[in-house]
Formats: sequence, C-alpha cells, structure tokens
Amino acid sequence: MRSFRLDEYRIEEEPFYQPTGDEITLFEAAYHNQLPILLKGPTGCGKTRFMEYMAWRLQRPLITVSCHDDLTASDLVGRYLVKGGETVWIDGPLTQAVKAGGICYLDEIVEARKDTMVVIHPLADDRRVLPVEKLGTLIEAEPEFAIAISYNPGYQSVLKDLKQSTRQRFVALEFNYPTPELEQAIIVRESGLDESRARGLVKFAAMTRNLKGSGLEEGASTRLLVHAAKLMVAGVSPLSACRGAVAQALTDDPEMLASVNELSSSLF
Repeated sequence: MRSFRLDEYRIEEEPFYQPTGDEITLFEAAYHNQLPILLKGPTGCGKTRFMEYMAWRLQRPLITVSCHDDLTASDLVGRYLVKGGETVWIDGPLTQAVKAGGICYLDEIVEARKDTMVVIHPLADDRRVLPVEKLGTLIEAEPEFAIAISYNPGYQSVLKDLKQSTRQRFVALEFNYPTPELEQAIIVRESGLDESRARGLVKFAAMTRNLKGSGLEEGASTRLLVHAAKLMVAGVSPLSACRGAVAQALTDDPEMLASVNELSSSLF
C-alpha cells in the first residue's frame, strides 16, 4: 500500500473567507454529527474557498478532487499499477481521506461518471464505509472523515443533475454571490484595488448577472471580478481588464461580447 502524508493536505494559514449567512455553524454541526455536506451555488461564488476555510478551522486535511467527464470510481478509490516490475496498489484521494480522517471535497460532482456514485453512497449514510472491489474489502471511515460535494444547479443540464437518492443523503448549504458591499470588500481585500474601481466592478457584475438566461449562461462571478481587479492593480486599463478577465471568460458569442464590453464601457 502507498503511504501518504497528512501534511501535504493541511492548510496551515487561515484562508480569507467572509461568511454570508449561517453556513459556518451549519457545516460544523454537520461535521461533528458525521453528516455529509452538499454545497450548491453558481461558479466562482466562494464554495471552494469556504471548504478551505472550514478545513483550516477544523484542523483537518482537505483533499480536493475537481470532477470531470473521465473521472471514474477507480480514480477516486485507487488502482493497481506496475512499478519497477512489481504490481502495487495505489490509494486514490477518496481512500486516503477515509483512512486519514480527512475531508474529501468532490467539486462539481455531476461532471463525474455515474459509477462514482456507487462508492460515494455507502460513505454518505450511516454505514460510512468505502467498498474497494478490486481488493475485495470494505474500509471503515475514521471518525473525523467527512465527505463534501458541490454542484451548480443553475448551470447543470437535466442529464447532469443530482439524483434524489444522492441529494437526500446530504445536508445542503446554498451559496450565492455576496451582497454588493461584501463583494466590494472581498475585491479590495483580495486584489488591493481601490474602493472606487471595486465598486464599479461590482456594478458591472450585477449588469452581467441580469443577462443570465438572455444570452449568458452565467454572469460574472466574484472570482472573475478579483481577476479583473488584479489586472487593474498591475496597470491594465479597466476596459481591457474587464474584457480579458470577464467578457471573454463569459462568452464567445460576438454579439454578447459586444454587449458585455459596452456594459463595462458605461462604468469605466
């Protein structure tokens, strides 16, 4: 078996996170009662940062997996590999978290292949076990182990939605974009941008979010605003920063690009 070091996954310094509700209290209560957690919300609204903050707060290692179309159960659990002419078993990230009593965070879970749910379900109920078919064993999760998953309900298609059999195993925390005042404070804190231009970015974001469903799949996220702010601090003009960090990230449609760029022009 492969050995692993918990220190690789520990978050030593406190991540900057501004709560928007009672999400910290709910997460801690769920964690201490060994309940799995589901984070729902749009892209770039702070779900991953929240997980990093909670792992630091609870002093547990955080193993994050960004899910994608090719992610299989073996990628999570582990597989046999040939090393130096010898066949050895390599633990996957989920197995590592189960054994170490860490937090395993599966980001955008609905992007993964369906067979991943087979191994997640026994960990997300009272059994708290991980079936490892290739080894013919069941691994009992350590008391400190927690599993958290996230997805964007406003973006996922009907074919890529969470089944009720999965959803009803989890305590759900809903995330959204911060209030304008808080979002402005986050931009200033994360980038060092002055308050005046940060306020303009927040107004710009609100305009793009109003276009959701009318040409845009998503509006500008807080993450994109921070990217634009950092470019501006580095000397890039506000229009160029908004175009490169926000507009081009939101759409490839020429007409929508022109519309989003016009929004930024009206503010800067």
